[in-house]
Amino acid sequence: MRALLWIVGVVAGVLILLGLLLEAARWLIIIGAIAVVVLLVLAFGRGRRVVERGAPRR
Repeated sequence: MRALLWIVGVVAGVLILLGLLLEAARWLIIIGAIAVVVLLVLAFGRGRRVVERGAPRR
């Protein structure tokens, strides 16, 4: 799950930067923003599950 969060975050960042560099491609910024929202939702859901279950002991 952590790898998925990293992948979505990196893809979102790349798309946003690429969209900013290519002003004509505004849809890349929109897709990147959607990916960031998805990343935040996934991270929030994972965090809530960990808190409800209790943090694993090391």
